[in-house]
Parts: sequence; structure tokens; C-alpha cells
Amino acid sequence: GTAPNQSKLRQQDNSTEAQRQRLLAALRRCPVTTIEARRDLDIMAPAPRIFELRQRGFQIVTIWAHQATDCGREHRVARYVLIKGPV
Repeated sequence: GTAPNQSKLRQQDNSTEAQRQRLLAALRRCPVTTIEARRDLDIMAPAPRIFELRQRGFQIVTIWAHQATDCGREHRVARYVLIKGPV
């Protein structure tokens, strides 16, 4: 699955906390790739947000995958999967 397209919502708050909350909400619905986090959640650097969520006790695994960007170029990207909440 893909993260729901939230780019049209025009998020006003782009603080790291707001980014973590958007990413966590998306991960609770389905796995999220780097490209989806950037395009759909307006999180330009998802890896640090994942690191921070892991530091807060969320178990998130990384699965490497290949995915094309909107312009058609294929990239090796991380697909993040939430396994469970804080331990």
C-alpha cells in the first residue's frame, strides 16, 4: 500500500514533532517508503524521523525496495514498517 496523499492538506506545521506525528499516523495505516514520505507527507528527511521514533520505543523495520519517482526514475528506497508501539 501507499501512504495516503496528504500534500493537498498543506500542512502548516512542519516542526520535527509534527513530522513525526504525520509519519507515525501513516505508519499505523500501512508501510511508508522514503519517496511516499517526501511526496505525500512533506517530510524531506524521513530517516531522522524514523530514528527519533525508534528512540521513543517504536519498533520500525526497514525493508529495502526499488520504487520509481513521479518522473519515472527508479531508486533504491527504504520501506518502513511499524511492528509495534513503544516497548
